[in-house]
Amino acid sequence: MKYLLLLSLMTFFSYAQGQTDSKKEAQKIIDKVIKKHGGKNYKDAHFEYDFRKHHFIYHFDNGMYKYERYDQATDTKDVLTNEGISRYRAGKQLKLSVKETKSFAGVVNSVHYFAFLPYFLNDAAVHKDLMGTSSINGRDYYKIKVTFDEEGGGQDHDDIYIYWINKKDHTLDYLAYSFHVNGGGVRFRSSYNRRSIGGIIFQDYVNYKHAKSTPVEDLDRYFESGELTELSRIELKNIKEIAE
Repeated sequence: MKYLLLLSLMTFFSYAQGQTDSKKEAQKIIDKVIKKHGGKNYKDAHFEYDFRKHHFIYHFDNGMYKYERYDQATDTKDVLTNEGISRYRAGKQLKLSVKETKSFAGVVNSVHYFAFLPYFLNDAAVHKDLMGTSSINGRDYYKIKVTFDEEGGGQDHDDIYIYWINKKDHTLDYLAYSFHVNGGGVRFRSSYNRRSIGGIIFQDYVNYKHAKSTPVEDLDRYFESGELTELSRIELKNIKEIAE
């Protein structure tokens, strides 16, 4: 009985140590990819760009932020800061419902979040684990799983993300995620059009889909075999650094 108890304890501590090691390794890798994509330039960044029919303005200064989204067709502007979200139409502030507040804040934050990846992967609510390595198109990648705390993780905190980090260049080449809104599903994104502006790397993505039941961590395999269906293009246009 004592032997079985000792064996169980050894197995438990071995598993716990393995979990700790995977988190430490994942953190080291993420630190390298953030440095590669922009490093200290992320901490004081001011940019504008176009995404689909909206114009976006991004102000980030050591944790204090002001994110804007402007729709010229309706003369509507959303402004998201550390204090919350506000909407203006023709310069007049509108009163928002609780549902609208969550929806507008989520959309504005999501666009900027993806535009400035991988910087936000070091947020306090983010948990990172190294799943192992994989090969895509003849290149070797670290495969990192990201989950979020409910507190500080946003309205989609239960989504699961996978990031493929180039082992040689420490660039973020692919990402995938599972989501639960609007019926749920999975997406896989392949980066292209990588360019450096104001010391920060920006890149566009081909956005793919697959069956909702597909495990998100397996999407690289389906991408390799050509079984994913292109859904859209995630393209940032007219990116400019704003002089402060």
